[in-house]
Amino acid sequence: MPIIVNLDSVLENRQMKSKELAEAIGITEANLSILKSGKAKAVRFSTLEAICEVLACQPRDLLEYQP
Repeated sequence: MPIIVNLDSVLENRQMKSKELAEAIGITEANLSILKSGKAKAVRFSTLEAICEVLACQPRDLLEYQP
């Protein structure tokens, strides 16, 4: 898949666990895991916004395009 999700590395840099992020943004750990693995077919802008707010990052820090 040409869209790479870098959420693991951002979480590691922020010293935050997936469980903490899931609770902070109001989604299940299972749904966060699907997003982290790159298996998600879509992501809501509201979810992306919440992730960026909690992790103090930009969408470009989380998502990368590789042809």
